[in-house]
Amino acid sequence: MVWDTIHGRGDSQGAVEEWGGIAYALAALEASLPSDWEMVPLIKVGRDLAPKANTFLRSLTRRSAAARFIEVPEPNNRVTLRYTTDLRRAEHLSGGVSAWEWHELEPLIRDLDALYVNFISGFETTLEAIRQVRTAFRGPMYVDLHSLFLAVQQDGLRTPQRVPNIDEWFACFDVVQVNEDELRLMGDDPLEVAARAMERGVLLFIVTLAERGAVFFTAGDFDFRVARGHLRPAHQPVRTARIEPPRVEVRDPTGCGDVFGGAMVGQLVRGVAVEPAVRAAIAAAARNVQYCGATGLQYHLRGEIVPT
Repeated sequence: MVWDTIHGRGDSQGAVEEWGGIAYALAALEASLPSDWEMVPLIKVGRDLAPKANTFLRSLTRRSAAARFIEVPEPNNRVTLRYTTDLRRAEHLSGGVSAWEWHELEPLIRDLDALYVNFISGFETTLEAIRQVRTAFRGPMYVDLHSLFLAVQQDGLRTPQRVPNIDEWFACFDVVQVNEDELRLMGDDPLEVAARAMERGVLLFIVTLAERGAVFFTAGDFDFRVARGHLRPAHQPVRTARIEPPRVEVRDPTGCGDVFGGAMVGQLVRGVAVEPAVRAAIAAAARNVQYCGATGLQYHLRGEIVPT
């Protein structure tokens, strides 16, 4: 969980403070999951914001009855966002929530059916821990690599960085989501990057393109529910398509990638095919830009009245 302070958002006259990051993905999962699925958040929060974080968690109804955030003594992660255009922003990170280690994750993943991993700070866990998760966990694994591609300067400013061992991260997941800027950090040719990912075992590679929608790369009849252990058939070519978004007025673009990912997982676990799943995830992200914040977002994504 990350606490956002946002400057220059839409028609806001001053700074806005609210939950950001994974809160958007949780709201999208809440809105998208089938009725027989539930969320089990594996999320650490700093002690300073733990009560407020658990208030947010209790507002979600698709969560497991036993679900809780894990409180740690470090200060919670906080991000200051300053929008320079409707879609571009500068980002500063503070806080120090500790990374998940394998011995902490091992007992928590035993009874799960699928894993959705989202790097909000980029320091949620280590490659070694994720490798051990990959070895032990038998369900499908989806990742938004996002903040792995953001370094932190001494003043907290997030700046783009290459991930030298990116192929090793690819090998840990069935589905990989990145945005257009992150794709450029991996190579000049999108097809070459997608091919590299699929050579390491990725079965679905998705690139979000902001106002231009998203493009995906896959092969064969991809089914997230049985993804583990299924290699891409060597005789089948990679299939790719770009899905355009609906035209909408942008009020607040914060969290669109997280909403896309949460909605995408909600579609994939019910067995929806790749292209209609991407369309549904884009539609959810498009609805997100018409709403400010993550609190109550699940109602807006479902087209319901948001309770006050």
